[in-house]
Amino acid sequence: MSDKFSRHKHLPDAVAKVAVTLCFAFTITVLASMLFYIIIRGISKIRFSFLFSQPSPLKGTYGIFPGIINTLYIIVLTLTIAAPIGIGAAIYLNEYAGTSRKFAKIVRLIDFTIETLSGIPSIVYGLFGAVFFGETLKLGYSILTGSLTLSLMVLPIVIRTSQEALRTVPQSYREGSLGCGATKWYMIWTVVLPCAKKGLTASVLLAVGRITGESAALLFTAGAVSRLPENWLTHPLSSGATLTVQMYFGVSSGKYIDEAFGIAFVLAFILLGIYFLSDFLTRQIHNKKG
Repeated sequence: MSDKFSRHKHLPDAVAKVAVTLCFAFTITVLASMLFYIIIRGISKIRFSFLFSQPSPLKGTYGIFPGIINTLYIIVLTLTIAAPIGIGAAIYLNEYAGTSRKFAKIVRLIDFTIETLSGIPSIVYGLFGAVFFGETLKLGYSILTGSLTLSLMVLPIVIRTSQEALRTVPQSYREGSLGCGATKWYMIWTVVLPCAKKGLTASVLLAVGRITGESAALLFTAGAVSRLPENWLTHPLSSGATLTVQMYFGVSSGKYIDEAFGIAFVLAFILLGIYFLSDFLTRQIHNKKG
C-alpha cells in the first residue's frame, strides 16, 4: 500500500520532469535548425569581396563592409549611452529607493513605466526618434540619431535585467559589509557589483542582441546609405545602413535573397564574437580583483 502511494506521489514530479525536458529539447532543436539553415544558405556567399567591399550597381558588386562598420558604430554608441544609465538606474531602484518605504509608490510607478516601455513597438520608437532627435535636435538621418533612439529602446531591457542580477546577491553580503564599517556606495562597488557581474554582463548582451537585430527603428533614423566612412570621427553624424537594414532591402527587392542569408550568417558570428569578448573581459576583471 505504501509503495503504491509513493509511486502516485512521485508521478507528478516525473511528468513535470519529462515535460520540461521535452520543452528544452524542442527549443534547442528549433534554434539549432535555424542556425544550421542560415549556415547552409549563407556560407556560400562568404567571400572576401562580399565581406570587404561596398554595394555598387555600376560594378555589379554586393558588399557588406559598410554595413558591418555601421553596425559596430551603432552597437558601441548605443551601449555607451544606455549601459551606464540603465545599470545606474537599476542600482538606484534596487539599492537606494527599493529599500525605503517612502519611495515604494514611486518605485512601483517606475517599474510599471519600464514594463510599458519594453512593450512599445520598435517602429513607434523610430517615429519618435526621427521627430525628436532627427527634426527637433537637427541631427537628421544619422548613425547618432539611430543610436540615441536605440538607447531608449534597450533601456528597459538593461534596467530590468540588471535589477534581477542585483537581487540575486544575498542580503547578508550587504549587511556584513555595512557591519564592517563600509559606506553604502563602497559596499555596492566592492561587494554587490562584483557578485552580480554575470547578470550585468547578460543585460548588456541582451541589449547587444536587440541593437544588432533592429531594423524598423533604424529605417526612420539612421537611413539606408551603404558607403564607407569618409571621416571616421564624423561618420556617426552621417547616414548609414546597418546589416539588418541592408538585409531588409535585399529581401524586399527580391534580388539579393541569398546575400541576405550571408548577412544573417555574419550577424550570428558578430553576436558570438561579442559574447566571447565580453566573457573574456569579465574573467580578466575577476582575475585582477582576485
